[in-house]
Amino acid sequence: MICKLKEIVNVTMGQSPKSEYYNFEGKGTPFLQGNRTFGFKRPTFDTYTTLVTKIAKAGDVIMSVRAPVGDLNITPIDMCLGRGVCSLKMKNGNQEFLYYLMKYYMPQLLSRENGTVFSSINRNDIIGLEVNIPSNKIIQQKISNYLTIIDDKIELNNKINQNLEQQAQTLFKEWFIKFSPFSCDDNLPDNWRVGSVGEIIELHDSKRIPLSGAQRNQMEKIYPYYGATSLMDYVDNYLFDGIYLLLGEDGTVIDDKGFPILQYVYGKFWVNNHAHILTGKLGFSVEELYLLFSMTNIKSLVTGAVQQKVSQTNLKKVPVVIPPHNILVDFDNIIQPMFAQIRNINVENQRLSTLRDTLLPKLMSGELDVSNIDI
Repeated sequence: MICKLKEIVNVTMGQSPKSEYYNFEGKGTPFLQGNRTFGFKRPTFDTYTTLVTKIAKAGDVIMSVRAPVGDLNITPIDMCLGRGVCSLKMKNGNQEFLYYLMKYYMPQLLSRENGTVFSSINRNDIIGLEVNIPSNKIIQQKISNYLTIIDDKIELNNKINQNLEQQAQTLFKEWFIKFSPFSCDDNLPDNWRVGSVGEIIELHDSKRIPLSGAQRNQMEKIYPYYGATSLMDYVDNYLFDGIYLLLGEDGTVIDDKGFPILQYVYGKFWVNNHAHILTGKLGFSVEELYLLFSMTNIKSLVTGAVQQKVSQTNLKKVPVVIPPHNILVDFDNIIQPMFAQIRNINVENQRLSTLRDTLLPKLMSGELDVSNIDI
């Protein structure tokens, strides 16, 4: 059945309350403005508002409508829609199908006929999107069930990894902040000392090579290409092979609490010139560095009013507690199995994501017939 989206979907555009109504204490209604908290299929909330302008009901598909445009989610609870977000509600109630339908048709929604990509979209852009869908609601549900099974597994894996990381952080705090396994009467344990980050890190920044978007567009998508805060693209070659820690150098370098933006990366990959590339020395593993920096507030060393920056010089000056080598080895033996499991789960998630993205067009186009499959 070929139709315009407005025939099957109700669209509500967001409208932000004034900032005076915002809070971070959970008072009022959860609030999203833009896709800042979009991550998993169901978002988490850290901002709330005591004044609700436009509402999205639990189960609504929500979509970012300004740069970056097109990120999708399903809200698990009622929420307030900010200006950068809209909600979509399937008239027949099949919200999971709508979520995947929008993922499938997003390239068409975002691109003009001449190939230019929108920096924002409006209600008319959305409701005017032409789609081809199975008219049978049961078939729609089977398609969404098929894909939801994969996404639910990815989400479960992400929660397992979060739990593993939290366990490792708790252990790090007990050993290296509270000194709980050691008898030290609130002082540093024997043979421990205060040093600086420059003593415990190796910087590999000189090996970085930025690539323009035009260059990357000419490349086969094989190896991850990382920026200051996230995976940006894939390219056909790599600069690094192994386990490294990336720490944002310029741009968005800290979170709203002043902790550094970190990326724990491994395998073959490329990095542009906006992230510091770290490994450890004096017995510090990459994983121990990751835990250390995840608990180290660096807000005071960030420079730049417009473009934030963490320079090598300032980074190396950060004071750290340096334990004896044997203590680091003992701790590393405890956490390495946790991080090995995190890496294995991430690899599994990559395979699942590839499978989902391969199945999506085949299911939506009808190339794969699910009418006789019991899902």
